[in-house]
Amino acid sequence: MVVKSVDGRELRAFNFKQEDPSQEVRAVERRVLLETLASQLPRDTIQYSSQLQRIEATPNGDTLLELVDGSKLLAKIVIGCDGIRSPIAKWMGFPEPKYVGHCAFRGLASYSDGQPFGPRVNYIYGRGLRAGFVPVSPTKVYWFICFNSPSAGPKITDSLELKKQAKELVKNWPSELLNIVDSTPDDTVIKTPLVDRWLWPAISPSASAGRVVVVGDAWHPMTPNLGQGACCALEDSVVLAKKLARAINSEDPSVEEAFRSYGAERWPRVFPLTIRANLVGSVLQWENPLVCSVRNNIVIPKLVRLGPLLEHTNFTCEGL
Repeated sequence: MVVKSVDGRELRAFNFKQEDPSQEVRAVERRVLLETLASQLPRDTIQYSSQLQRIEATPNGDTLLELVDGSKLLAKIVIGCDGIRSPIAKWMGFPEPKYVGHCAFRGLASYSDGQPFGPRVNYIYGRGLRAGFVPVSPTKVYWFICFNSPSAGPKITDSLELKKQAKELVKNWPSELLNIVDSTPDDTVIKTPLVDRWLWPAISPSASAGRVVVVGDAWHPMTPNLGQGACCALEDSVVLAKKLARAINSEDPSVEEAFRSYGAERWPRVFPLTIRANLVGSVLQWENPLVCSVRNNIVIPKLVRLGPLLEHTNFTCEGL
C-alpha cells in the first residue's frame, strides 16, 4: 500500500508481510464476484429485470411482491439485498440515506495487453480531494476520485462529460493517474454522491419485520472510505444463511427468530463501521492547508500503523 501527495512525493509505503502478515487486501471486480456466486446456483434461479413496485404483508405472514411489469410473487421469506435506495427498506420504515458532503468518480481502466501496475493499493491525498487505484485483474485497474461538494448536484448520464469532469479535478496530479483515467472505457465511469445511514439503537427500525429482512446496503449503507460496504454485505449473508438454515432444519422452525438473531448479531459490527467510515472520510477530505500539511508530513509518515489501520477488516465466521 503506497500513499503519495499530489506532487507525486511518496508519504508512506506499507509492506504487509513485514508490518502485519495477518492482513491483506484483495481487489475483485464486482461483475466477476457476482457471476461467480451466480454460477453456483441452479439454472433459472435468478430472474433478472424484476424491479419491485409494491410490497404488501398478508394476514398469514407471507409477503406479496408486485413488479413493474405487473407480475406478482407471493413469498414466504423476503431477503432485501436491493441496495442503497432499497424499496424494501423504505417499506420497513428506514429513512433515506444521508449525503455526507462528498462525491466520487469511479471507473475501471482496461489494458488489453496487460496492465502495468504491481500488486499494491495506491492512494493520492490532496486538499478536499483524493484519489486511488488498484489492479483488480491482469488487464483491469479500478480507480476513484473523491471530492468535496456542498450538494450531490444534478445526475449526469453523459459518460464523456463524467470522464472530462474527473480529469479536470486531477489535471495537475501524477501522470499515472491521468493515464489510468484515459485508459478507462467511457461506459464504466460513474459519479455517485456518498451517503450513509446510522442505525441508532432504540431509534432505527430493526433489520427484520416478520419474515422480511434486509441485508448489506439496503440495511446499513456506508461510505466507501474503509472499503467495507460489499464486504459487510458478504458477512451479513454468511451469518444470515447460517441462522436461516438452522431455523428451517429445526423441529420447530422460526424464521422470525432467526431474522431477529441475525440483526442482533450483526448490528454491533455494522453500526460502528458505518460511523468509522464516515469519520475517516471527513478526515481524509480536509481542505485546511495547515491540517493537510500535518497529515502529510507527520500523521501518515510517522504515526499510522498498518495493523490498527486495517483491524476493522478482521472478521471470523464459522463454516457454513
